[in-house]
Amino acid sequence: MQRILTRIFSIVFLCSAVSSALASSSDAQTRILMVVSGYGQAQGKEKPGFEFDEFAKAFLVFRANGIMVDIASPNGGAVEADQYDPNKAYNREVLADDAIMRKLNNTLALRDLSDHSAAQYSGIFVVGGKGAMFDLPYNEPLQNLIASIYEKQGVVAAVCHGPAALVNVKLSNGEYLIAGKTINGFTNDEEQLFGKKWAPQFDFMLEDKLIANGAKFQSSDIMLEHVAVDGNLVTGQNPSSTIGVANAMLEALNIKVKPTTVYKDDRTLAQIAAYLDGDDAALQHITTSPETHHMALVGMYGYYYLQLAPTEHKQRQALALMLLAQEAINNPALDVQIAKTQYQLGDTMASRQTLAQTLKQHPDFEPAQQLLATISQ
Repeated sequence: MQRILTRIFSIVFLCSAVSSALASSSDAQTRILMVVSGYGQAQGKEKPGFEFDEFAKAFLVFRANGIMVDIASPNGGAVEADQYDPNKAYNREVLADDAIMRKLNNTLALRDLSDHSAAQYSGIFVVGGKGAMFDLPYNEPLQNLIASIYEKQGVVAAVCHGPAALVNVKLSNGEYLIAGKTINGFTNDEEQLFGKKWAPQFDFMLEDKLIANGAKFQSSDIMLEHVAVDGNLVTGQNPSSTIGVANAMLEALNIKVKPTTVYKDDRTLAQIAAYLDGDDAALQHITTSPETHHMALVGMYGYYYLQLAPTEHKQRQALALMLLAQEAINNPALDVQIAKTQYQLGDTMASRQTLAQTLKQHPDFEPAQQLLATISQ
């Protein structure tokens, strides 16, 4: 009897040991280093930092899939994000996670991470934000870490301005990591519209530098999701690409990705993308379920999309987006832009009606008065 019990205990102990070993192996295979810029000051007012929204969305994907996460920045310690809304669902959830916030408030210093350190990471994820354009491209420890992880078959991922960390990375053969690779990042068009404060201080435009160093750059319309995957290199164009990049990174690590929460802003931009791609029903979908979409985002997207719209068809699409959100936004400046677009597209009557309604609510709004005078000549 004692012999049988001893054998049972031995088997249990062996199974436990194997299980522990497998768990340890699994942890080692699923540890990711997230990198953020340490350049920011005063919530981005004095110097730009990293995008907390991007950090939050990516981290929540990793956490949901059981991935261990460390966080590093060039100098380590506390880092400053650009101003963000702490009440957004994803930000609120991360702010409530004490463990990851401790890591974010005490980041690892990249200079302290060697090739030996790289061995513990299956991948590296570079968070965006305009601060990344100032400190990450010139950080040699980061370049070495990225090259080491990549050459050890780890996954390198970056989103928005995060690919700035890749532009100067060279592999052991002396070639640029990005040379010949399909890649994307924040585009020149997006920088033109949304980077006016800091872009003049950049040493380079991200799209131009990626192309100059041999990347095959691809992109979608402004601020819409676009994820480029080239083997173990995963990049995303802008903030709305964050979850897609995080999921694609895990897929490249052969991890079965769990279903992802679809947030209101991403859902809205996905419908806008469908509409711009020819699916008119997408606007109807937004209209019939406004509570699950960000109506102000619809209108503002139309406003900015119009500034780059090269054809009448695209201008009409921009107008449709602005009209859809006009009531929700209720802003005379948007009303005037709608009226101006209607007039430019030859619909003078609609333009006058828009301006009349605007002046009824805002009788002293000079841009509306001036446009109406121009139309009436």
